[in-house]
Formats: sequence, structure tokens, C-alpha cells
Amino acid sequence: MSELIIETQGLRKEFRTRKGGLRVAVQNLDLAVPAGGVHGFLGPNGSGKTTTIRMLLGLARPTDGTMRLFGAPVPDELPAVIGRVGAVVESPKFSPNFSGRLNLELLADAIGAPRTRVARAIETVNLTGRDQDRYKSYSLGMKQRLAIAATLLKDPALLILDEPTNGLDPAGIREIRETIRDLGASGVTVLLSSHILAEVQQVCTAATIIGNGKLLASGQVTDLLGANTAHRVVVADRTRALDVLTRAGLEASLYDDAIRVEVEDATAITRSLADADVWLSELTPLRPDLETFFLELTATEKLGADS
Repeated sequence: MSELIIETQGLRKEFRTRKGGLRVAVQNLDLAVPAGGVHGFLGPNGSGKTTTIRMLLGLARPTDGTMRLFGAPVPDELPAVIGRVGAVVESPKFSPNFSGRLNLELLADAIGAPRTRVARAIETVNLTGRDQDRYKSYSLGMKQRLAIAATLLKDPALLILDEPTNGLDPAGIREIRETIRDLGASGVTVLLSSHILAEVQQVCTAATIIGNGKLLASGQVTDLLGANTAHRVVVADRTRALDVLTRAGLEASLYDDAIRVEVEDATAITRSLADADVWLSELTPLRPDLETFFLELTATEKLGADS
């Protein structure tokens, strides 16, 4: 079993509301993040992701449960391991009139990191060529990449990113996605918190999904989604093709302007249609996605709560 970089057991956080009531933000959360790759920490806004991250970083104290970073109990031993952790939880404060590079150089001096790491951090986040521009001229996506570069000055083994694509346009989202993918491939363990499940699926190797502060599912993305068992079939005569496929014992139904067939082996589709002289225009596997998986999880939870 891989070393666990992050581990929580029975983690719980309660808040007192203004009216004197009790709000539970995190409920008995067991989180396990092994070393290496990008681990998605997923759920809708208000599901407890940021609260959990703040507790891991010592910015909030849990009501109950235990937490470990690199095997060390936190917050008690947080000072011993925090140097190995980089985090972008809130928008960092950079001087708007200084260049991106100068901002990083001053930050490196402040934390005692060698300035030689600045150039490497700039290259890692793909800001080479724009590093001499003033920070105030940066797009939102560039500012977010500079924030990630700032965390890399510590040469962290763990990087925690809380909703790094919030407010970004499609180009900015793509840039952050590529940066995160590269970091995960370089050996850094990345905990990526997000509510944009379709986007995260493109970079995560594993994921933990929470809702209302509770653990809903956790594991390798491929294991969570399961095997692909559906295909999209496009033919000229959908009615005839649907009849042929159904008579062949296949589970088929109309799907947008095509037919959806639930079967693992696509040859069963092509064989059945060819035997009936029905010719395919298109045959495409329908990939499972995290968003659909998550919606099914939350729907099941609501049904359980209502029953």
C-alpha cells in the first residue's frame, strides 16, 4: 500500500450559527490521499471541502476526529511538516506594480528559499516570457498560475489547491489544468478541491467525493466509474436498427439523434446490424463521467434521507 500523505479519521467540524443553532460542516470524514498523482477532492459548493482543507492547514480546529500529514498528527505536529506543504486556499497578495518574477524573488527571500527556485517555478507554471510583466497586467488565469508558482518556492511534496479554476474563462481553465497535470506527473502529490467535476476528471488519478460534509465515495477514478458498457450508434434508419438490436437481445434505446446500446463488446452491435443489412454511420463508446456518477450518488443519498 502506498504511503498516505493525507489521512483523516472521523473528522468533524461544527459551527454555531448566529441564531445559536448548530451547523455541521464536516461529518465523520475519512480521507486517505496516497503519495503521487492528482487526487480530486470533489463536491458542490458548501459541501465541506474548504473547511476540511483549513483544518488540515491549521487554520481551523476540528470538533472531533484525527488528522495526519506525512504520518504526523496535526495540528500538534504541523510545524514539523508544514514546510513540505504548498497551498493555494485564498488569493495571495502580490504587489501589482512589480513583475511576476520580482514578486516571486521577494517572496523567496522572505521565506528563506533560494532564488534559483524562482526560474524553475515560472517554467513549471508556463509563465516564461511573461514573468517580467507587471502583475496588474496579468489575466486571472496568469495570476492563479503565479499563485501556484509561489507555493512551489518551498519545493513542496504536497500541493493543496482549493477551487483553482473559479472565475476563469475556458482558456484559463485549460492553462491551470495543464499545470496541475504536469505537477502530478512530476512527483508532487496534488490535492485538488473543486466542484467542477467534468473538468477535474481530465487530470485526477483518484478522487474523494463528499456531499453535505459526508464521504460519498473514494478511490481510483477508473474504479469509481467502472467499465464502459454503453455505445452510441448512428444509422440512417433508427427505427429498424433499434428493432434489430432489440431482437438480438441487446439493451438498446433512442439516444438524442442516435441509439444507445448497453453492451461491453461492440462487435455484438456491428454483427447484429450487418446480418440485417443495416450499416453503421458511427459507433462511439459513451464514457462514464464523474459528474453523472456524482449526481447518482447524491440522488441516492437524498432518497435515503427521505425514506
